[in-house]
Amino acid sequence: MPIEMILTIGLAAVVVLLFITLISRYKRCPSNKILVIYGKTSGGTAAKCVHGGAAFVVPLLQDYEFLDLEPFVVPIDLDNALSQENIRVSVPTTVTAAISNQTGIMQNAAIRLLGLSRQQVESQAQDIILGQMRAVIATMQIEEINRDRQAFMGKVNEAVSTEMEKIGLTVINVNIKDIDDESGYIKAIGQKAAAEAVNQAAIDVAEQEKMGQVGVAER
Repeated sequence: MPIEMILTIGLAAVVVLLFITLISRYKRCPSNKILVIYGKTSGGTAAKCVHGGAAFVVPLLQDYEFLDLEPFVVPIDLDNALSQENIRVSVPTTVTAAISNQTGIMQNAAIRLLGLSRQQVESQAQDIILGQMRAVIATMQIEEINRDRQAFMGKVNEAVSTEMEKIGLTVINVNIKDIDDESGYIKAIGQKAAAEAVNQAAIDVAEQEKMGQVGVAER
């Protein structure tokens, strides 16, 4: 076989192999994931994040991984959190969170969470949530927490969201199951409110009966 033909076949093989390699390095990102390209990236950033698109990963200079955007639920068994009056409060809570796909925040996720397992991510989220919930409870009186739970959840959501974004997570939902305290203060408040309601109902009934008797007498 002539040398020229061998060289031609070899060159063609190299071109085909190079083409296949380039094609294989063009990565498409599903809508439920973030494509993180790291290595030598433009703009001096630690990583390039792509969501819902595609990007070319330069061979030898770059590599890639995916971050999963699937939400996860973090159970929080918060016990003995001190309120403003130093009353110990228990607030069992569940928080639904996920890796954020917002520009800037997902770069935090690429730096802080890339390569971690789902259990490791949940563990980091749990530590943040516990710390922030304790901090919020410490600024509120127990009666305030019990009376306006929506306001309490709003404060928890705001505090937790701010800290979670620092590691690339976003809070989807905060669900406070119950609020209790070891001194029985909340239970006593409920009993007092129930007794007051019963007493007021008895007074209302008595007044209505009296008005009825007056009406009958007038007729």
